[in-house]
Amino acid sequence: MVQPQEPHFFQPLLPGFQTYLTIPIVFFSKHIQGKTNGNTWTLTSDAMDQTWQVIQEERRLTRGWKEFAEAHDLRIGDIVIHGLSQAHDHQNNRTGARFSYSWDYCFKAEVTDSNVREDKLDLPVGATGCNALNKECKKAKLVNIEGKAWNVSMRFNESGGFYYIKGWRKFCAENKCHIGDSFVFNECLKSAGDIASSSRVN
Repeated sequence: MVQPQEPHFFQPLLPGFQTYLTIPIVFFSKHIQGKTNGNTWTLTSDAMDQTWQVIQEERRLTRGWKEFAEAHDLRIGDIVIHGLSQAHDHQNNRTGARFSYSWDYCFKAEVTDSNVREDKLDLPVGATGCNALNKECKKAKLVNIEGKAWNVSMRFNESGGFYYIKGWRKFCAENKCHIGDSFVFNECLKSAGDIASSSRVN
């Protein structure tokens, strides 16, 4: 299990993920580049009592990643969370503790003048049936395709019967969004809260 104190990153799986996984540049620069020895990762999983040796080439996990992905039946739209800890062996390899989540609900959201001005993104009414959401949920994360996460507040509109997100303006600004841009969000459940992974569609 990925522990909160461990450095970790979120990564939505995009077309082509079967052959390699790209480590987000911010995470790579802060936690890996020049700070660890060797180029082999030992991947572990809560789902299986097994380890996989995967080769790191620059920011990519390459040889061995395909076997890991196939063993877990990973698919486009899944979210992987990798935690980084130091392995205690003579090679001093890196160990990635990992979760994988399939998205539970998918919707398209458009950047509009009003939702940026009000700093609020309304979720479709259909999201109320999503297993990742409940009225007790007060916080969420928006994760872009590079794996960077933004903390936002989750609220429920009792009269309208829908959820909405506060903190939308900062997400749009830091992703250099323009009015009319659209994103596809995949909602999935994580033990520490809810994650919405986004991919820009225009």
